[in-house]
Amino acid sequence: MNKLEAVETLVIGSGPGGYVAALRCSQLGMKTAIVERSQLGGVCTHVGCIPSKALIAESYRYDLLQQFYPVEAAASFKAAQLIKQGIVNKQAGGVHYLLQSAGVSILEGEARLVDEHTAIIKQMGQEQTISFKYAILATGSRPIELQAFPFGGRMLSSTEALSLPEVPASLVVIGGGYIGIELGQMYAKFGAKVTILEGGEQVLPGFEAELAAPVVKQLKTDGIDIVTGAATGKMVHHSDAITVHYSKNGEQYQVTAEFALVTVGRKPNTDGELGLEHIGLKVSSRGLIVTDEQCRTAIPHIFAIGDITAGPALAHKASYEAKVAAEAIAGLASEVDYKAIPLVVFSSPELASVGLSETEAKARAIPIVIGKASFSINGRALALRETEGFVKIVADPISGIVMGAQIVGVEASTLISELALAIEMGAAVEDLAMTIHPHPTLGEVIMEAAENAVRKMKLKSK
Repeated sequence: MNKLEAVETLVIGSGPGGYVAALRCSQLGMKTAIVERSQLGGVCTHVGCIPSKALIAESYRYDLLQQFYPVEAAASFKAAQLIKQGIVNKQAGGVHYLLQSAGVSILEGEARLVDEHTAIIKQMGQEQTISFKYAILATGSRPIELQAFPFGGRMLSSTEALSLPEVPASLVVIGGGYIGIELGQMYAKFGAKVTILEGGEQVLPGFEAELAAPVVKQLKTDGIDIVTGAATGKMVHHSDAITVHYSKNGEQYQVTAEFALVTVGRKPNTDGELGLEHIGLKVSSRGLIVTDEQCRTAIPHIFAIGDITAGPALAHKASYEAKVAAEAIAGLASEVDYKAIPLVVFSSPELASVGLSETEAKARAIPIVIGKASFSINGRALALRETEGFVKIVADPISGIVMGAQIVGVEASTLISELALAIEMGAAVEDLAMTIHPHPTLGEVIMEAAENAVRKMKLKSK
């Protein structure tokens, strides 16, 4: 066993939470080491955010090209996979460069906590010991595996779905959340026959029905069959296909496809070899670690961030918490404030939400004013031939302070940042309405939605 020199801060996990935490710790003058058991950059870089968005972007390009110059899907998909891998490699290389440049020690292997200040790093039968003053746990999450639908063969998780060598002739997606919608629509645009089985009343259950409606419309245009209220039962493997049995309204049905993809959520990586039991750190029934406003666990010098803590499993949430944790270790007064965490679905059209929704406000009896504007007559949207959707702003009816916003439409993923900033800085709808937006741009729809809210407020005050 090789005793390593002690570090001030040990970061376990190198995803968007871990590597950002390590960088910030190093910037703040701490001797820092980061441990990764698989690939530097974590799930997000290799089998999550980056490769999925790369393939989604290529599927849109392929779909657009088909309208003018039909090309073979197989060749385009193989090219898309090569492009995706190039992007992944560049991102992973960038993470390595940043850590190395910052002087962070990069350790390969699986970390196991053996006491409150010591971890053993194991790789290929070899073990190294490292002692630390502080630790930041950033071990991320993995796809939930249903007992009735174990991964393997033609039953895929999102990880395998991103690495298929060819476009499947058909695909059944179990779960209509954002991952299922994104990957299902991507494969549909490349020519696969896709069926989505969702147990709830609508796909994209985290969004209001009026926001999900334009996406559902496009899914159907893309030839996707959507079955809501579907309770999946058993599966039957064939040599070249898989059959999924499900029930709806008491009736039994089945769908056969070349592959089945299970996207019913993610599970935090707090079990296994991490060794939380060795330090007495307990997790909730969902496997989550309880933290305070500085991401500190019940053990004061050990912090936890990202998917292993409460809240949405989002890469940008993990990165945000990483900075807070690092700064807390450095003695700064940093604390988390979750009032403006954007949620984005890279569907077609895109969906984005931040802050309070109209539905949440009504459920909590919070007075609000709503400002809406459509992309339908926006000059830039017309030029892009992407006129579906709208911007909705939720604001306080007296002060006009922006409390939330939702967008469905072209470039919603980019536009939502302006509204997140408005919430973060306590801006009012009048501030957005009075901000000069360049013409013709999609951002003008935000300005128009804000103007709509201002007009409603003035009418109420009369």
